[in-house]
This record gives sequence, C-alpha cells and structure tokens, in this order.
Amino acid sequence: MNRTDRGRHGAASTRRSRRLVGGLRTRLVATFVAVALISAVTATALAYREARTAILQRTQNAAVNDLRERATAVAADFDLPPDQQSLSRFAAKVSEGVGVRPVVARYQDLVAVSDSLAGTEDLITIDLRTAVRAGDGARFQRVVWRGEPYLVVGMPVTYADGDRRTSGLEVFALADLRAERDDTAALLDSVRAGTVPVMLLAAALALLAAGTVLRPVRKLGRATRELAAGDLGSRVAVTGHDELADLARTFNETADALQASDAELRGQEAKARRFVADVSHELRTPLAAMTMVATVLEEDADQLPPDAARAARTVGAETARLCRLVEDLMEISRFDAKAVRLNGAEMDLADTVRASLALRGWTDRVRTHLREGVRAVVDRRRVDVIVANLVGNALRHGAPPVTVTLGTTLATDGEWVTLEVADQGPGLPPGARERVFDRFYKADAARTRGAADDSGQGSGLGTAIALENARLHGGTIDVADGPQRGAVFTLRLPLRRSGEGTE
Repeated sequence: MNRTDRGRHGAASTRRSRRLVGGLRTRLVATFVAVALISAVTATALAYREARTAILQRTQNAAVNDLRERATAVAADFDLPPDQQSLSRFAAKVSEGVGVRPVVARYQDLVAVSDSLAGTEDLITIDLRTAVRAGDGARFQRVVWRGEPYLVVGMPVTYADGDRRTSGLEVFALADLRAERDDTAALLDSVRAGTVPVMLLAAALALLAAGTVLRPVRKLGRATRELAAGDLGSRVAVTGHDELADLARTFNETADALQASDAELRGQEAKARRFVADVSHELRTPLAAMTMVATVLEEDADQLPPDAARAARTVGAETARLCRLVEDLMEISRFDAKAVRLNGAEMDLADTVRASLALRGWTDRVRTHLREGVRAVVDRRRVDVIVANLVGNALRHGAPPVTVTLGTTLATDGEWVTLEVADQGPGLPPGARERVFDRFYKADAARTRGAADDSGQGSGLGTAIALENARLHGGTIDVADGPQRGAVFTLRLPLRRSGEGTE
C-alpha cells in the first residue's frame, strides 16, 4: 500500500470512527431511547402513584366503613357514662367485629384497649385525637408499627337519635397495610421489568428509522465524495417526494450543471491549446527564414553604417527571442496536452549540473558546491532546462555571487535530491513569490525581460516550463527569501536509482 492509499485508508477510518462516535445514526438512536426512557419512567411514576393512591383509598374506605358499622352496632347497647370495665368490653366487641384488629376506646379520661398486649395506645397521636374530638367524621393517619405500615382510623361515636350528636365516646382501630404495600411493590416491579423491553423496542425502531433516513444521506455523501474526486458523472437515485428526494434532485441538477460547465471549459481549453500549437507550428517556417536573414545581417553588421548595424543586431536579437518564445509555446502546449514523456536514465547529477553551466559559459560566473556521487534516474535534457532557467534568472535579475548547491535530504517520504540556486540581489518583490511560476508573469512590470529562460531573452514561460519538468520527475520547485538578501530557488527531486519503481 503506497502513501496515498494509506492516507485514503486512514481518512476513511477516521470518517467511520467519527460516524460511530458522533454520527447521525448514533444521535437518532440515543434520542429515540432517551424519549422512550423518559416516557416509560413518567408513565411508570404516574401509574404507580395512581395505583398506590387507589389501593390505599380502598383500604381506608373499607376500614372506616367497618369501624363505623361495628361501633354503631355495639354502641346501641352501650350505657353512658361507662366505667373502665364496660369500656373494655366495648373495645373488645368492636375488635371482634372488625377482624380482630387492635381497638382503642376513649371516653374523657378513660382508655380501654381490646388487646392489652398490643401496646397500640401510643400510636394514637394528640393531633389525631384532637381531629376526632373536633369533627363528626372519620379521621385516619398512617403509622409504622413494629417495622410495618399500618393505618390508624379514628371516629367519634354519635347518638342514634338522628341528630348526629357526639356522645363523647371515641373509638380507634389499627388496620394492617402490609398487603397493600406488597401489591404496590409488585406493581412497581412489573412495570420496571417492562421498561427493558420498551428500551429494546425503542432502539430497534430507532435503528430502523435511522436506516430509512440515513440510507439516502449515505448515498448522497458517497456521490458528493465521488464528485469531489473528479467523477462528474456521479448521480443519486431520486425516490419519493420528501425533503431528501428534493435534496437528491437538487444535487443531480447541480452535478449536471457542473458537468456541462466542465465539458464546455475543457472544450475551450482544448481549442486554445490547439490554437497555440497551430500558431507556433505555422510560425516556425517563416521564423527559420527570418533567422537565416538575421544571421547574415549580423555577420555583415561591421560593414554597415552604425545605425544600420545597430538595427541589424536588434533584428537578430528579437528574432532569436521570438524563436525561443515559439519553442516555449510548443513545449508548454505539449505539457498541457500531456504529450510529454520522461526519458530517464541513471546519471551523476553533479556532472549534469557542471555540463549545463559549461554549455552556456557560466562556469566562471557561478559558485558551485556540488556533492559528488549523487546518482539518480532523471531526464538529462529536462534537468538541463531546469538548471539553465534557475541559474539564468539568478544571473540576470539577481546579483553576484550566484551559488549552486547540490545535496540530498532524508524525509519521512523518502530520500530527495535538492539543488539550490541562490543570489544576492534584491529578491522577489512582495506578492511575487506566489505567482513567480505563472505563465507570462513578470516579477517587475517595468522590465522588458521576464524571469523565464536561459537565453537572456525572457519569454515569460521559462519558470513555468521548469516547474512542469520538475513535476514530471515527481518533484517540485520552491522559492524563498535568502538568509540575508536575494532569492533562493530549490529544486527537489526524488532520489531514484536504476531498478527502483515509483510509489
């Protein structure tokens, strides 16, 4: 797996991890489960409260009715005022009629308990006695006796003459609430046990809903990535009439417009390339004739009058510049048409740089620091073009000394050859560094020659051709300011030797 594949695999893994951790599917499932949980808890709490209230209310009503009926029946044969013995018999008879519950009877200062061993008289609080004495109905209070829940019911005993007058006799009974407690606890357990299936069902429904919603979203995302990667024919199937269908339809319309614009631009670009190539080709024949005439004129310039000699030399120089411009246009057209091929062979790069400098007579004008023994597979002609352009620009637009340094560097992505060309001139003006490799760009608008080629006559295409040649080798050219002044152009090429493949 090469570096690009590893990078794509890592990016895909990162996207999958992000989708799993904080993706829309996770949020939808979490929302469904949270809503279901809140609903279940709320419904459980309400049901538990209502059921508990209903059960206790039923028990309270039964206890009150039983106590009222039994106390009224026993009080019909009861004489007032009672003594302690008769009050005790009254409490015992009432207790027998209400299911042998502990009963406490009170008349003024007399107190009688149906079961003297029960110890229930302390459960009757002052507040309950006051409420019973002040009212004409039943009063009750929940208490804990011997660690268990009970209900204390109290009421005054009235005369049977129909006036509902209180007789001063008060009766209290203790009702057991353990059965009701167990019923409500069983109800709560059953509801709590039903919460887990509800959560599982909510999660299943959430996954189903998320799949229904996210399936077209994933398809749209995949099509968007394909479109971003250059596949302008990527489209999304439109199904339904909802918002997602509208989004897919809009995406397809956008992709159609983009594909049409791209086709139109590519057609115009192809026409422009063909036009430049055709014009350059057609100019080569007349330029060849002009070059021969200009050469003859330059050779006889010394025999001509001064003005005619100067004109002849100017014609020769401009004709040479025009020939170079046509050759550069032909070369850049071949790069645009992707018709260039790398004729690589392993060679000593130090010897290649020295030969390029010597061919142009720059050996005495340039300082060299060339590391010996650096061998790599390169296209010698294209490396010569790069060196000639970088060194020629430094000599024309910089200031001496111009230094050429050859070396190697080891980076995380492999070993690289570096060729630095530095000068001591004024450097690049602000904003020129980003555009110095643009076609026909002039670093100084006041100059008539651009930083372009090795001929001394700038076409404005030299740095662009140099960069294309570097990229053809899998490398690049960087530009930066010098340590003190001037500009530094750095050619970086991968260090490959014979028998080594590219990644």
